[in-house]
Amino acid sequence: MTTMSAERTALRPLAAVAGARRAARSFLGALGQTAIEPECADTVILVVSELVTNALRHGGGAHTLRLAAHPDTIEVSVEDSSPHWPRMRTPDLVDGTGGFGWRMVNDLARSIVVTPTPEGGKTVRALLPRQACGQPRPAGG
Repeated sequence: MTTMSAERTALRPLAAVAGARRAARSFLGALGQTAIEPECADTVILVVSELVTNALRHGGGAHTLRLAAHPDTIEVSVEDSSPHWPRMRTPDLVDGTGGFGWRMVNDLARSIVVTPTPEGGKTVRALLPRQACGQPRPAGG
């Protein structure tokens, strides 16, 4: 299977998350119905939404979303201009300031890699399974 990819850059925060979800649905649809299980497609869209939201809230707003299909995984990459790497936070159950998204992305992804960009920002990459979503990860994985 060949690798397929798509890229989307957004500068308008209000429409960015909804547009990112639409781009992800379109990308996954172009792969074909049997290329990814429906539950896995939902997981990809959720991770796209969370990573783009984090880029908007904590990364300066402007971001680039990249999606790539590999034989067993979907790669979701979001680049932003902030040098600050994501971190686990205690979820805020009182004031609604967040703390759930990064933890959820870590739980759903097979692996996550954060790398600095030459411009001083970062790229967050999450690899998500194309099949058997919701299955527990192997120990140490």
